[in-house]
Amino acid sequence: MGFDDTYKLSAHAVIANEAGEVLQLRATYADKTWGLPGGALDLGETIHEALHRECREELGREVVIDYLSGVYYHRVFNSHVFIFRAHLKGRGDIVLSSEHSDFDYFSLKDLTPVQRVRVQHCLQFNGEVQSAKF
Repeated sequence: MGFDDTYKLSAHAVIANEAGEVLQLRATYADKTWGLPGGALDLGETIHEALHRECREELGREVVIDYLSGVYYHRVFNSHVFIFRAHLKGRGDIVLSSEHSDFDYFSLKDLTPVQRVRVQHCLQFNGEVQSAKF
């Protein structure tokens, strides 16, 4: 990597409900797709700090991180994504930020192919952090 190259890192949470469905948020920007809560790391932030901050911002809730399940490279975005299993702390409503218009819980079969792989790795975690390229 060159000195002036740009490279992105992000952290995202797999949060499931009692039925095993996964929380996804609908973006209000770009192509308005559904995705896992989380986002890019700020300068000087750890992956754990970023996930906590992003979930507070996007969900209006604190999360408890259970484990890191995978690290994935995405060619299109020239980025690595850290996937964590997490759960919402305490009780309360989800309060979305202006970055998202809706939230819902999705079954694995309803996720995009890339999301499905990452979420399956997370939900079937055996103690070994997974990785893949997309």
